[in-house]
Amino acid sequence: MNGAGGTSGGIGQFFIGLIMMCGGFYLLFNAISVSSSFGFGSRLYGFSALGAGFGVTGGMIMIPFMFGVGLIFFNSKNIIGWLLTIGSLVALIFGVISSIRFSFNAMTAFELMTILVLAIGGLGLFLRSLKAIDKKYPDSK
Repeated sequence: MNGAGGTSGGIGQFFIGLIMMCGGFYLLFNAISVSSSFGFGSRLYGFSALGAGFGVTGGMIMIPFMFGVGLIFFNSKNIIGWLLTIGSLVALIFGVISSIRFSFNAMTAFELMTILVLAIGGLGLFLRSLKAIDKKYPDSK
């Protein structure tokens, strides 16, 4: 009889590991706060040249995007329009992702250790159940 994943590993280990892993990662992700400072007036990128610092805002990125969309609507085969549009979208996505801040909520060391044991221990059991058991435990077919 085959176990989890078609191997000779245990089905019990599979489900116990899956439950532990899901519970641990749920608690871990639930303890993380995510915030962002993104806005069209906020600085996404910064660079310095000639001794002065310059900041590129989300609104500035929308200007080439609008020109690119206009060029695409005028002539859909215009490569410059596609480059402006796709480049602006990529810059905006990277700017939004880079402005995200992650922080842990306050918790005790016992809570953190419990969450990590559940998550990583469950992952270990889950992966162990997908591994074939040695030849000294033959399958009963």
